[in-house]
Amino acid sequence: MKKGVQLDNRSVVPYNKGLLKRYQAHINVEWGNQAGSIKYLFKYINKGPDRATAVLYTDSTGTSNQKIKDEIKEYYDCRYISACEASWRIFTNEVHYGFPSVMRLPFHLPGQHNVVYGEDDDIEDVLNKPSVASSIFLQWMHLNEHDEEARKLTYVEFPSKYVWNLKDRCWQVRKRYKTVCRVHSVSIASGEPYYLRILLNKVRGPKSFEEIRTVNGQVFPTFKDACYAMGLLDNEYEYVEAIKEASFEAHCRYLRPLFATLLLTNTLSRPEFVWEKTWHLLGDDILYKRRKETHIPDLMIPEHHLKNLILVEIENYLISNGSTLSRFSMMPFPDDDSLRQGTNRLINEELSHDTHELKSEFSRLKESLTEEQLNVFNEIVNAVECQSGGLFFVYGYGGTGKTFLWKTLASAIRSKGQIVLNVASSGIASLLLSRGRTAHSRFKIPINLTEDSMCFIKPNDDVANLLKEAKLIIWDEAPMVHKHAFEALDRTMKDILSSSTNNHSELPFGGKVIVFGGDFRQILPVIPNGTRQQIVNASLSSSYLWSECKVLKLTKNMRLRIGAESSNRDSIQKFAKWLLDIGEGNIGSENDGEAFIEIPDDLVITDSDDPIQSLIDFVYPSILHQYKNPGFFSERAILAPKNEVVHKINDRLLSLFPGEEKEYLSSDSICQTEQLLDSFQQGLYSPDNLNALKISGLPNRRLVLKVGVPVMLLRNIDQQNG
Repeated sequence: MKKGVQLDNRSVVPYNKGLLKRYQAHINVEWGNQAGSIKYLFKYINKGPDRATAVLYTDSTGTSNQKIKDEIKEYYDCRYISACEASWRIFTNEVHYGFPSVMRLPFHLPGQHNVVYGEDDDIEDVLNKPSVASSIFLQWMHLNEHDEEARKLTYVEFPSKYVWNLKDRCWQVRKRYKTVCRVHSVSIASGEPYYLRILLNKVRGPKSFEEIRTVNGQVFPTFKDACYAMGLLDNEYEYVEAIKEASFEAHCRYLRPLFATLLLTNTLSRPEFVWEKTWHLLGDDILYKRRKETHIPDLMIPEHHLKNLILVEIENYLISNGSTLSRFSMMPFPDDDSLRQGTNRLINEELSHDTHELKSEFSRLKESLTEEQLNVFNEIVNAVECQSGGLFFVYGYGGTGKTFLWKTLASAIRSKGQIVLNVASSGIASLLLSRGRTAHSRFKIPINLTEDSMCFIKPNDDVANLLKEAKLIIWDEAPMVHKHAFEALDRTMKDILSSSTNNHSELPFGGKVIVFGGDFRQILPVIPNGTRQQIVNASLSSSYLWSECKVLKLTKNMRLRIGAESSNRDSIQKFAKWLLDIGEGNIGSENDGEAFIEIPDDLVITDSDDPIQSLIDFVYPSILHQYKNPGFFSERAILAPKNEVVHKINDRLLSLFPGEEKEYLSSDSICQTEQLLDSFQQGLYSPDNLNALKISGLPNRRLVLKVGVPVMLLRNIDQQNG
């Protein structure tokens, strides 16, 4: 009873008697209301499981106690939203403003615009959609037929005066608001769409695709030809001259990779033009080799056959670097008979070892293994010989001989004519391995990984066949890669090996023997703005694969012991322990992400007046007498935390070298393929402003060199050959 009214379950659960009779089913009737407050109150339900950091410490008596509760620190560690921010979001007020709005303009080739439909949609309904007959791009050209004002604008300028009406699927005159327009970006490797995009930034008011390709009254067959007619593309003669200049000193085995590298980097706008001008230089050695092989000194090869042989060499190089000539539509392609001779290129490369030399190398390396390394070596080799699969993690800090162990394992298996794949998580680490590659390059791992990602490997392509033939895969510096990379490779290899007869497709990585190596004390996966818990959760140790992984440890620092005199062994051992204690977090104050560490006096620069010069004198002693010795610079280096410090040290070192400086300057003009800039915008991008830019990943405006100054290659262009 409530205020004299009898209440039962009908009052607790709202219902509608008419609906119950109509549908003969239990139906709850609810009143639709704004869910902003409810959504905010239960916001954290869908944010994943909570994680806590547990810290134990030992007091002076040696007993382990629970850490003292610090409520203030816990308050700051938690996410906090104030009452004013909460109410602002509950009332759905604006959190940020964007002015003006940015509009991305789509475009397409004739008859190739996108059509979006569901998997269950009827084909007739899809074809009858208004969006199929009238895209944004087509309606722009249709409006140009009868609107003189529209014909004064380029495609990228068009939305500043007109707005797209989605309901009627037409352009209308804009009455208010401003917008910034961008045409969808397209890679040069896509071909004609790239050149169409360039023309859309220049051509005003075209009524058809033919008018876009029209220059000075002449209709060109392709958008690419129209770009050249308008002078929007660079002249390819500079690349022709570069290959000709290189031919004076370089062998054809260098010129062909040079041409292929230009293709790989999408440098050439007209690769077929450069090919026709230089093919005789790229294959200058093929006729000589054929005469030597056939013992016919007067052998002549027809021109079309000679071109085909050169294309096969270029195709093999592109395949080894994850590409193919078929990507470049205007380039000729070798015939099937010639390609058949180079099938399984990746497998042939991995088998092209001198087994006799590897056997002698293996016997020499095995004798130098320590007891720890030998135990790890035997366990991995036994797993390979049993062919039952196995997942191992060799855990050891820097200097314990992991790279030496990888080299011994590779020589042992390759000496039997079998395949070992050496990969590493970084390009620098891969250079230390025999025929090493980065894991992303070898296994085609996606850059943007998710929980269900797969590698870009087809079941029967060359990489898939290489994985089937491989007996062992060694992955160095594994802890620095996100766990999703390992899981993507695991799913891919299970899929590839599921058709084989080994019945190991349900095992990790399809039953292949995989060896990970690294040190969790070093760099873990980089999570932008991630917390400590997020970084740990992204590591290999948090993957479902870790439970299948057998951990093998190396504890002896061989790097510091090799060549050490008996008088220095104590100091070396002390230094090695100090390094290990830093990695373990045993030195300094209480370590909760930050700690103060006392550095030994012999590692500290004590000169406060000019510390950089003191560092240079220590690392590069007697530089004026040693600068002509190449090994002097390859054995030492100065590491700096920021680029500005690097430039400061380099300038100081450069001033110490004798001789005259030679200055090289970069380009300082805006690319003409972009939209036409007015005088005000040209003032914004003056050469002075462009020269002052210092962008990460790009060289600076000014490069100064002297004879004898070492130069580092910032990018490994020919990754296959190291």
